[in-house]
Amino acid sequence: MFQTLYSYFWWERLWLPENVTWADLEDRDGRVYAKASDLYITLPLAFLFLVVRHLFETYVATPLAGLLNVKEKIRLKATPNAVLEKFYAATTKHPKQADVEMLSKKSGCTVRQGGGRLCPKPWFYDLREVWKGYPIQSMLPSQYWYYMIELSFYWSLLFSIASDVKRKDFKEQIIHHVATIILISFSWFANYIRAGTLIMALHDSSDYLLESAKMFNYAGWRNTCNNIFIVFAAVFIITRLVILPFWIMHCTVVYPLDLYPAFFGYYFFNFMMVVLQSLHIFWAYLIIRMAQKFITGKVVEDERSDREETDNSEEEEEAAKNGPLSNGHPVLNNNHRKTD
Repeated sequence: MFQTLYSYFWWERLWLPENVTWADLEDRDGRVYAKASDLYITLPLAFLFLVVRHLFETYVATPLAGLLNVKEKIRLKATPNAVLEKFYAATTKHPKQADVEMLSKKSGCTVRQGGGRLCPKPWFYDLREVWKGYPIQSMLPSQYWYYMIELSFYWSLLFSIASDVKRKDFKEQIIHHVATIILISFSWFANYIRAGTLIMALHDSSDYLLESAKMFNYAGWRNTCNNIFIVFAAVFIITRLVILPFWIMHCTVVYPLDLYPAFFGYYFFNFMMVVLQSLHIFWAYLIIRMAQKFITGKVVEDERSDREETDNSEEEEEAAKNGPLSNGHPVLNNNHRKTD
């Protein structure tokens, strides 16, 4: 039975166009092709990333934060309340204003308390080169390591998300990480490597700006953080709402059909691209909304919130107002990359 399932899973018509077999992608004449077994290394690499992250946070980031006078935010757990817990379990986790007022009376709470390296290649500037000779396209060493590091990083994010602070877009984060892992893995199996490197490079282009904005935000360098965030917002919107759908997705949807009939892998890859693009629109909405508010001089809470979803105590809200996050940047405490 296992052998039958294995055969169905690796059926060539799922992964490759007509008249192409796995034998066509065997290494020969000095040409090397992507293999599914290559991805085994990403799991131990993911755990290595987790260890490196822990060591960095313990021995580098924490002492550096102390030197910059960045203080850890106090997080208070809500006191267990039988009335509230019964209502949330039996009725809804999103009560209306009337329900909140009713619960505050019953529970004795206030209303607030209740509530890699890649050299430029021809396909980087001529998208038709992405499919030239597909799927008989050999793999470059830089592509190999870019894929291994990128996929390992996303595995590490997925493994650590349960222990990180649970934020408002927790579900979207899970969907993003899973979709990205599937998309990267599938593009490797189906030898969509040129398209995959383009997509990953495009997503990476705004991430270093986001991480920089986070650091200056925690350090209390408000003006620097604001300026970097504006640049990040512009790069994010241009790359993920303009270039990705109108250039890259056009490349993956239209150009392949000039070479071969659509097959399962073609549909599956582009479906996962639509999932990622939907998440980009969601995050772009938060970014634009926040940027508009602080450009106009309004001081507001983080649209995502760096707090846990269930942590709504008055003390924490007061601490947030007086802390380095009071300028309320969305996604500045976000662990997502590419995309989300």
